[in-house]
Amino acid sequence: MQLQLASVFFTFSMGTKIHFYGRTLLHGGAKYRPTGRGFVVFHAKFAENYRLYSRSHFVKGLELLILLIVYNVYGSSVHKTIPYLLITFSQWFLVGTWLFAPFLFNPSGFEWQKIVDDWDDWTKWINNRGGIGIPAEKSWESWWEDEQAHLRSSGLGGQVIEILLSARFLLYQYGLVYKLNVSHRSKSILVYGVSWVILLFVLGLIKVVSMGRQQLSAGYQLFFRLFKGLLLVGVLVVLPVLFIFANLSIGDLFVSALAFLPTGWALIQISQACRSLVKKIGMWESVKSLARGYETLMGSMLIAPVAILAWFPFISEFQTRLLFNEAFSRGLHIQRLFAGRTEKKMN
Repeated sequence: MQLQLASVFFTFSMGTKIHFYGRTLLHGGAKYRPTGRGFVVFHAKFAENYRLYSRSHFVKGLELLILLIVYNVYGSSVHKTIPYLLITFSQWFLVGTWLFAPFLFNPSGFEWQKIVDDWDDWTKWINNRGGIGIPAEKSWESWWEDEQAHLRSSGLGGQVIEILLSARFLLYQYGLVYKLNVSHRSKSILVYGVSWVILLFVLGLIKVVSMGRQQLSAGYQLFFRLFKGLLLVGVLVVLPVLFIFANLSIGDLFVSALAFLPTGWALIQISQACRSLVKKIGMWESVKSLARGYETLMGSMLIAPVAILAWFPFISEFQTRLLFNEAFSRGLHIQRLFAGRTEKKMN
């Protein structure tokens, strides 16, 4: 049973139940959610798997991954590899299962051409504009709107709880900005305040880029592209200055990603819970652009390891043998029967 990855499937299906049980308890709207898996012989596209498991598994798996990395770098009292793995093995197993089980159980999931086709389909889906009558299977925007339906039908209590739960992502920034070398290990609240100023500045740039893409006509697109090029040049100029004069290090960039990426996700989740207010202040399109960027990043992080494994042909063969082990066994028995019948006819 373990050779057929029963524990992987059980762990993944439990994630589905936990997610939808929690959503139903908070916001209501109970309905049937399939958690089992029949005998599948057709390849499911990456975009389809993403739509099905993004919120229930992928987001939670990435959150646990960040927690494990932070624990390994800053919180672990065990600095030897083997004791650390023994302590965190179950968490790493959970992360691996929630992130990659859909691709492991997907027929032809590690065939290179399938992955290329899936990526093309994914990029079209993520970039398609939504609207009235456009289904979630055709546009990321339509799917994103559908994923917020439970918030629109939820009461004030459910929305408040959703905001409080999303606020946990802000703890990453509060804890990690004090670990940056550029902060000189200062414990002043000013460091945390400056981190928010930087974050708001970046969000402001995203707002400007979003407005330029939507409102500028075709005649001004050249100036808009020039503006984006100047932004890129500005970033490339500022980074060396920070490295030289502010004691910024490569490790600081990694820690900053661990600190600010969860904060951005928290702002998206809180904005969804406060949708009407965000629309009134004119920031909804910026939230949508930020969310699209996060979805693109998550999709790239998920498909990249699968694409790397697809370079090795034996991975695909192993997956096929694993998924259709019983069928292969029956095929071998049938071949033996055919061989026996042939021998009888010859005699």
